[in-house]
Amino acid sequence: MRRRDLLIRLGLVGAAAGGAWWFRDYVLWREPEIVLPGAGDTGWLPYAEPRATTPTVAATVNGTPVRALIDSGAQYSVIDRSLFQTLGLTDVFRLPMVAYGVGGDAQVGRGVTLDVAVGGLRLEGLRAAILGLGPLAGPQGLAAPLILGQDVLRHLVLDLDAPERRLRFSARDGWTPPAEVRPIAVTRNGRALQAAITVEGAEVQAVVDTGASAVLAVTRETARAVGLLDGRDSRPGQSIVLGGVVRADTVVARTLTIGDDLHRDAEVAIYDDVAVPGFPKALIGMEAFAGRRLALDLGGPRLFASRALDITVGGPEGR
Repeated sequence: MRRRDLLIRLGLVGAAAGGAWWFRDYVLWREPEIVLPGAGDTGWLPYAEPRATTPTVAATVNGTPVRALIDSGAQYSVIDRSLFQTLGLTDVFRLPMVAYGVGGDAQVGRGVTLDVAVGGLRLEGLRAAILGLGPLAGPQGLAAPLILGQDVLRHLVLDLDAPERRLRFSARDGWTPPAEVRPIAVTRNGRALQAAITVEGAEVQAVVDTGASAVLAVTRETARAVGLLDGRDSRPGQSIVLGGVVRADTVVARTLTIGDDLHRDAEVAIYDDVAVPGFPKALIGMEAFAGRRLALDLGGPRLFASRALDITVGGPEGR
């Protein structure tokens, strides 16, 4: 699998009506009980798919081994409809929600209560949306029929060691950043982390999305606003998204700045506009942190990353 061939974006899940937000978060979508080992962290866990930049990990759902994608851009956890059917799960509830992917297609989902384990971490009573994840859940994607989203991550610190393809979950209380990382200024976009970046001098607010692989992915509207649709060469391609595959063109930005790091010749994926209020206009993916250590504290909000040794990430030869 070529690293740049896969741009994953699991759809944000939103209330079908504005008045359903409180009912959804505090009644239907009750928080799981999160139990960590006595040391307060899971220790390092290897990526289940080491060829991919996006973090995956071995997990169990109600005792059955599965692969999970850790997605800081997904509002809620998700179980693929086929896995739900295979497991014969019965603790199902109705959701006043609609899920959207980058392609803009909507799915109306139900929810189910799961017991999930990742290493020594236990998520008891985790509520997850039942959705068709399409190729993402199959071998042509990440073979990951389970998504752990912001509903889990906002209670933990996610530590990613990209060079070693491993991750660790830690309790937020008492966690201190390792010496080799430094803070990157972030704000909240809902429950997600959002950072200001510059694309050839133009500022863009982008969601930090561990479920996306491209250095930067933007809507066509955003690409136009920052001057990326100025007639420069583009490469057509496809991206795996919620429920299927959509077109995503790729262009090269001469400069792209994230925090204090300057990326030169950075490949930027451009996807079609999504007419959904609150849908992010830009996503910072894992290629932006290739070869680096990254720590996300969604509950902070805080983001830390080590310095890159080489941040020239584009080039005609690809990777």
